[in-house]
Amino acid sequence: MRIMGLDYGSRTVGVAVSDPNGVIAQPLETIERKEEDKLRRTLARIQELVQEYQVAELVLGYPRNMNHTEGERCEKVKAFQEMLIRRTGLPVILWDERLTTVAADRVLIESRVRRENRKEVVDQIAASLILQGYLENKENGIGKDSI
Repeated sequence: MRIMGLDYGSRTVGVAVSDPNGVIAQPLETIERKEEDKLRRTLARIQELVQEYQVAELVLGYPRNMNHTEGERCEKVKAFQEMLIRRTGLPVILWDERLTTVAADRVLIESRVRRENRKEVVDQIAASLILQGYLENKENGIGKDSI
């Protein structure tokens, strides 16, 4: 059973997918859009990937503030979660994503990826970090929801 991880941003969605055993997350692609509220193509691409990789569950990064409060971005993520549920018919788990983009950027810097090339993959790496955190907690029997 594969699980897909998503890092939802204002203009991009980073996508990662697990191996068939649901143990290891791997970056897949970054879906870009011209405007924040134009999601039809984004949702269609996610649906294509869900079918191609036979995904059974989605994990969506949830951007709480560092003090555990929920800001405007959280409301947008919840709205996107509802769209994903309607579009795919799959469960969509919200997962704490605090500092994943920072960690992804650090991984790319340590890997000596040039600054101009980082932007292309940072969202994919963030999605894989979100997904890997979920997979590890699921494997250890810790609750399904992080929020």
